[in-house]
Amino acid sequence: MSEIMIREATIADAELLLMFIKELAIYEKAEDEVYATVETIKETMFSENTQVHGLICELDGVAIGTAIYFYNYSTWLAKSGLYLEDLYVTPEHRGKGAGLKLLKNMAKTAIDKDCARFEWSCLDWNKPSRDFYQAIGAVSQDEWVGYRMTGKTLVDFAQS
Repeated sequence: MSEIMIREATIADAELLLMFIKELAIYEKAEDEVYATVETIKETMFSENTQVHGLICELDGVAIGTAIYFYNYSTWLAKSGLYLEDLYVTPEHRGKGAGLKLLKNMAKTAIDKDCARFEWSCLDWNKPSRDFYQAIGAVSQDEWVGYRMTGKTLVDFAQS
């Protein structure tokens, strides 16, 4: 019988994590936006003071997915929250419970760490994922509009 297992990512998983990150970017039609390398993943996710954590999902010992997350903070609740940056399961293994198991593992981590919230974002066009999240009881935060500064805009603003 096949068994899905979740384990903490280690520095030895940096190449695997990069592969999953690139596959997710292809799915999200943003492959050209990935600047991560094996070395930058090692330096950021596995440094002594990292704030980023990763999980590897395995089916019968073969890696089939990942979750990458970090902690944020709610000033109103005066508590930390857990923020899921990436959730990815390889296409051929979707629908077998891997994504659900990753999310449950992270929800348990949020409870264990006394987090007030477990949050993530999903592209508006990604109907299969949105349907899945709603089916497990997650509620979209449609009243919020995300903002971002990157690249030259970020540098110019910071230096102005």
